[in-house]
Amino acid sequence: MTANTNDPLARSQQACARLLRIMDQLRGPDGCPWDREQTLRSLTPYLLEEAHEVIEAIESGDHENHREELGDLLFQVVFQSRITREEGRFDFADVCDGISDKLTRRHPHVFGETTVSGSAEVLKNWELIKAEERKARGDKPRSAIGGVPAGLPALVRAERITDKASAVGFDWSRTADVLAKVREELGELERELAPEGGAAPDRARIEAELGDLLFSLANLGRFVKVHPEEALRGTVRRFEARFHHIESRLAASGRTPRDSTLAEMDAFWNEAKELERAQPARSLPGA
Repeated sequence: MTANTNDPLARSQQACARLLRIMDQLRGPDGCPWDREQTLRSLTPYLLEEAHEVIEAIESGDHENHREELGDLLFQVVFQSRITREEGRFDFADVCDGISDKLTRRHPHVFGETTVSGSAEVLKNWELIKAEERKARGDKPRSAIGGVPAGLPALVRAERITDKASAVGFDWSRTADVLAKVREELGELERELAPEGGAAPDRARIEAELGDLLFSLANLGRFVKVHPEEALRGTVRRFEARFHHIESRLAASGRTPRDSTLAEMDAFWNEAKELERAQPARSLPGA
């Protein structure tokens, strides 16, 4: 039986059922030896890898690759849910019901009678509802900046923690104040790099001041609504593209960066920048 192609829900239900049947067969008695051997712990690296590959697909703008990588990430959810079903804990349906219940509960302005003035109030209500849920479960009171996974990339974690602090009023009032903090931290780093009196620089203090500067920059990004992690990833991509241009231009004359001067590489670097400016700007999907 083929689902009605004009009914997205029916198509999704049929496709999801097919994926679950495939998972059952892979883990079954006559299934795949590799799939049968996997555990929640052994799958952890793949989950992280697939999440990063989804991000790369989004940034590349390759829609077909994005679709494929989302499928790989979904398979990790299905795989883990199959293992926990075997352990008698929960299954894929429980996962779907859990997130559905949570979304319904945390969007009373959509599924209930609550009214909101905008997204800021939505986020405030979200945190209040989360706090009520924890209280109902009997959880210990959590810090206002708690709940941010320690394993997140540092820039992402800095953004999320300061965002939570902002939600309870601990924040700057003006962009100029955040910039002043960035300059202050940069000044402190400069002083540690060149201590007064000719003393040797202290590596531990330099590390601390560099961390303070990066944290302040992440805070600035959050304040002006630019995700610092995405901003840095964009800069790294541009660096890679420009350096590859340098290598390509040098390779045309049978040379490598090791065989050239800094002045030559700088010239090709600036050439790459000019080529970038000549190309139309491309925004990431959803930006």
